[in-house]
Amino acid sequence: MGRFIVLLFLGLQLVSCSNKVEDIDELLAENLDAKVERGYNIRIIYSDSAQIKLVVNAPVMERYLDYNNSKDVFPKGILIEFMKDNKTVNRWLKAESAVNEARTQRITAKGNVVVYDEKNQKLETSELIFDQKERIVYTDKLVRITQAEKGDTTYGFGFKANQEFTRFEIVKKVQGKINVSDFVSEF
Repeated sequence: MGRFIVLLFLGLQLVSCSNKVEDIDELLAENLDAKVERGYNIRIIYSDSAQIKLVVNAPVMERYLDYNNSKDVFPKGILIEFMKDNKTVNRWLKAESAVNEARTQRITAKGNVVVYDEKNQKLETSELIFDQKERIVYTDKLVRITQAEKGDTTYGFGFKANQEFTRFEIVKKVQGKINVSDFVSEF
């Protein structure tokens, strides 16, 4: 009788240990995907010392939880609202996609990137990078800066500014239309 129980037990072990390749592949795919968190219609509020600094809005956010290179990806567009004195929005950034890399502390916005402010000044480019460590914003792509209040439109390749966009320079090949009366009065 003991011999029968041992043989029955071994037989059941052999039968119960079969796996289909499709089942294994599906399980592996689920585990690989577990390192990605997805959020829909997200709104993230960033603050410093209890003061709201900016608000991020996006239809989709994917957070990649890789230990060496974690990042937030906004594949379906992004709208960032920069706050002035914790209450009012004074600057906006819109782009078709963006990536925020934790390791490099850089945010890269791509595809019809537009930054505009309450004075109707506007920066347009195909890519814009914000270096959080250096506190600068830059690109080596074509830029167009419109200052409607002054009647100025400037084009060039490459752009560098402080994070508040209060001081900026176009790196090379500058051309544009500038209202000379405003330019002379500033000297």
